[in-house]
Amino acid sequence: NNDVQVKNGTDVNSVMRDMMSVLLEGVLDEELDEELGYSKYDYRNKDTDNSRNGHSSKTMHTSYGDMEVAIPRDRNGDFEPQVIKKYQNTVTQDMEEKIISMYAK
Repeated sequence: NNDVQVKNGTDVNSVMRDMMSVLLEGVLDEELDEELGYSKYDYRNKDTDNSRNGHSSKTMHTSYGDMEVAIPRDRNGDFEPQVIKKYQNTVTQDMEEKIISMYAK
């Protein structure tokens, strides 16, 4: 979205947090697709008793400030995200750089 007008550092941080949360949530959703073996609207290929069960909100600390991330859940509670581990609440500098480079592409 190139309509964003950045007025000061606070805006930059806000834009960076939004970008990171969108990308992280996308990766988390893809991880759950992989875990369940079918994508969100592809019921025909569902070959598991497990299914999506909403999201839980998690506060992640970043160098741009705190952000909320929606972590997808599965009904059986088997899903263990790899991008953001269960008890992790900080986005590391390394992760931030990867996210920014993914976004740039």
